[in-house]
Amino acid sequence: MSDAHRDAVLDIYRLGIATGNATFETEPPSWDRFTATRLPDHRWVAVDPAAGMHTVLGWTACAQVSDRCVYAGVVEHSVYVHPDARGRGIGRLLLQQLIGSTEQAGIWTIQSGVFPENTASIALHHRCGFRTIGTRERIGRHHGRWRDVVLLERRSPIVG
Repeated sequence: MSDAHRDAVLDIYRLGIATGNATFETEPPSWDRFTATRLPDHRWVAVDPAAGMHTVLGWTACAQVSDRCVYAGVVEHSVYVHPDARGRGIGRLLLQQLIGSTEQAGIWTIQSGVFPENTASIALHHRCGFRTIGTRERIGRHHGRWRDVVLLERRSPIVG
């Protein structure tokens, strides 16, 4: 993912936000904020080679969960696929790329919080080796109502 992908990445994020089941966020951050809060070596886009390198089909990125050294190998990630590209394996490819890059960097745990209504995302994560840890009930308010979040994690079998 580079600055050249900015508009497409933020647009896909905006489309995910509009579903109401992707994130607690209500609008995408600025590009500067987006890049400042995500690890530069673990941000990936899937592009459509037939349409050009700037036609982004989806993206994934992660951030550290804590500054404490004990959590140095734990990240939280997001994965978003453009609505027109869903069902084509793009999410799986992005997560596999993220898993590979994080394992090479010595990261042993990737986690994510997903709304329980987002069953496609939960199924994708399970297919990619994530397991459900549990449900954080009423963890935050979203559009005026309490929402639960399913906590998913993947522990690396080769790092640790």
